[in-house]
Amino acid sequence: MTQSPAIPLPPPAERRRLRESQSLTQAQVARRVGVSRETVRAWETGRTTPRGRKAQTYATLLAAARRPSAAVAETVAAPVAPLTPAQAFDALYGLCAPALVRQTYLLTGRRELARESVERAFQLAWHRWPEVAVDPDPPGWVRAMAYECALSPWHRFRARHRHPEPPPADPGDRALLSALLKLPPPHRRTLLLHDGLGLGLPETAAETEASSLAAANRLLRARAAVADRLPDLADPAHLAPRLAGLATHARLRAARPSSVRAGSERRARNWTQAGIALTAALIGATTFTVRTAPTQYEPPVAPGTTVQGVPPQAAPGPLSRKDLTLQKKLQKAAANGPERVQPEPK
Repeated sequence: MTQSPAIPLPPPAERRRLRESQSLTQAQVARRVGVSRETVRAWETGRTTPRGRKAQTYATLLAAARRPSAAVAETVAAPVAPLTPAQAFDALYGLCAPALVRQTYLLTGRRELARESVERAFQLAWHRWPEVAVDPDPPGWVRAMAYECALSPWHRFRARHRHPEPPPADPGDRALLSALLKLPPPHRRTLLLHDGLGLGLPETAAETEASSLAAANRLLRARAAVADRLPDLADPAHLAPRLAGLATHARLRAARPSSVRAGSERRARNWTQAGIALTAALIGATTFTVRTAPTQYEPPVAPGTTVQGVPPQAAPGPLSRKDLTLQKKLQKAAANGPERVQPEPK
């Protein structure tokens, strides 16, 4: 009996990245392939491998995302020219930025803040590209940075973010977004990573810098809070597609990768110039202090010592005849004046 050849599939980590590039959750992939969500999660972690007709369907689904992103995802041994850093960055940006803007919108409820956070995250990635390029999960690195920028408490001091933006037009999307924004930021982030993106609990805990137990507690509390406001979403299987649909309906666009790289370089140049100016100011102040400060100890001038250039203080001399007469007159007036208090003799 002949055995069908194995269907080529990308590595497990690449499978998850290709799914995220299409803004698909694990539950959506599971429905299209005809398996459970836990099976898709096992495929993406490498615990199991799809076989037969399901493997063919899964490979076709991933191939739809591999075609536009072959510059960064193709790993076959074909004679291709190596990518330059700018080309690799642009490929990563085109793969992750559109979906990441929609995800960040669910964290903040603000379209402009979502775009700014993603742009800032990719600016940091371009500034630290040697580190990001060799990271085991570059999309996860950028996603974590974008989430940190979006949830920064300093945004509350910005005048443009003091007033809420118009909510979604659909009543269901508006209710879901309102329920999400009522959650504490750590719970909101954990819910989005686990139920929205389909990350496992260990991956979610690692990205939120929490223990697995803390991440599980946050997830359960977030689900319970959403279920209290929206009882029809009490089942996590119903919540995941709604989160994906809410992010898709936001219709957010990311900036061009060339402008992001230019902004990163401009910001780095400005910081460098500011550092040089501050260093020059410190050097100037130090030089001035050294040149004007005394080089040896100078004791203070003792009282009564003659100072060069300063005339000596004149001592009081004897009173003249006229001054003596005036003194006696004043003494008599002080003793006999009606407004003076004279002590009584004992």
